[in-house]
Amino acid sequence: MADVLLEKLGRHVPAGLVLFREGDPGREMYVVHSGRVELTRRVGDRDAHLAYVPPGEFFGEMAIVNNKPRSATATVVEDSWVLVIDARTFEQMIRGKAEIAVRMIRALAARLEQANKQIELLLLPDGDHRVVRLLSQLTGQGQPSPEGVLVPLSLTEIAGRVGLSPEAVTEVLGRLANARLLVQADHGLIVPEVGKLSDFLEFLELKERFS
Repeated sequence: MADVLLEKLGRHVPAGLVLFREGDPGREMYVVHSGRVELTRRVGDRDAHLAYVPPGEFFGEMAIVNNKPRSATATVVEDSWVLVIDARTFEQMIRGKAEIAVRMIRALAARLEQANKQIELLLLPDGDHRVVRLLSQLTGQGQPSPEGVLVPLSLTEIAGRVGLSPEAVTEVLGRLANARLLVQADHGLIVPEVGKLSDFLEFLELKERFS
């Protein structure tokens, strides 16, 4: 089935290609078959990272569901194969197979939960608090390593998620590293002791509540 869909709807896209830009009209949605796509949104004078879309995940569906302009820019960051699905095909797939509809509902619910967490982060007035809250949220999804838990986020990704400049995030990470709450690694950040990071987050939340 997957091979049939790839033959019928698949498109090979090279790294660096912009599939659509924020504000464009949306006539198609995409499913990543292989490779990776980055979603960004313009915030002030810079592009804020929203997410990387890995194989098996879809994006761009809201523009064809609600007939509104694209809310983000999608850029291919690795040579990829994507399925390109127009509104008519999308409707036929949803009507013809309940499993697809259920999977989309679950995915959209997860995105809504993530969006709520993102809003909570951006409402925090303190940069240290934003970064520590984000890292604390992600340690549960991190990769165990001999040194602790690896959170595979780049500086740009953190800056986009917390709404700060890369320079401001660098300062925060430096302070956390000096406090031995994290170690900066080649492929992300290592949290040596999740408990200590949680304790520091609790301290920041108490400080904000009573300041």
